[in-house]
Amino acid sequence: MVCIDTPMATSPTDDGDELLDQFLSNRGHTVERVGWEQEYNKKQCPDCGGLHDTAATTCSVCGWEPAR
Repeated sequence: MVCIDTPMATSPTDDGDELLDQFLSNRGHTVERVGWEQEYNKKQCPDCGGLHDTAATTCSVCGWEPAR
């Protein structure tokens, strides 16, 4: 049996995310909410690595938003 672990993209909205998180948790996977990373005095998108001012709420490169 071969298992392939592929990363999942973040959905544009949280619709269904809680259900998916619960499904994965029930099967032993660790689920955590992802937020902005800090790179010096900038915010860094965890999906694409784009750098933004600290006031940014959405990634202007890929459209990622932190979970609310």
